[in-house]
Amino acid sequence: MTKPVTAAQRRIIEAADPATGRLTGSEAQLAGLVRHRLAFRHPRPPHAYFLTPTGHRIREGTELGPAADAPAPPPVAPAPSGLFAARTGTEPAPPPGAEGPARARDVRSAWEGLLEMRRMTNPGGARDRPCSWERTHLVQAAALALEAAGCPPGPEGYRVGETPQPEAVAVREAAPDRLRACATALEAAGWQVGEHAERPHGVRYLLASPRRG
Repeated sequence: MTKPVTAAQRRIIEAADPATGRLTGSEAQLAGLVRHRLAFRHPRPPHAYFLTPTGHRIREGTELGPAADAPAPPPVAPAPSGLFAARTGTEPAPPPGAEGPARARDVRSAWEGLLEMRRMTNPGGARDRPCSWERTHLVQAAALALEAAGCPPGPEGYRVGETPQPEAVAVREAAPDRLRACATALEAAGWQVGEHAERPHGVRYLLASPRRG
């Protein structure tokens, strides 16, 4: 970047979808973020804009960039409801009308955006393994991979949660066949997966971490 991030640009960055980094704003504003290498435009319709890893770091406050000496902008209102969020299986039941073709389109668009982020940020443009954003958003990334593969989230489907282990999530699914389907989906998305038994009852679950090479 050659210019500081403006207050308006920072508001757009901070209002990005926390799961996918998808941005909303005017075409001119979003194009400005692309010029600053804080966002990229997806090549497929609807040509949505997403944060780059640098944009994500600014959003999370871990990289201030040239704007570090600028006055702090006023607090940003929470992003409006309705933005895409991958389902971890621990949420309340979705509201009426939140399922069906519209949800499928949103999931597909979010997954394509994540693959494009992989292409832009992984060495050699590799799309078959997780990128740095996924390693810092493990639960959301694993949940998106599962939902994009057609695995149903809870309460009758999968549940994704954090673990004490670094770079690992736990995936629980009561039905053994659906647990295996979750493992297959994550492996296809570039994750390393192992099946384990919880003590003392022996309930099976998956431990998954992003593959590095």
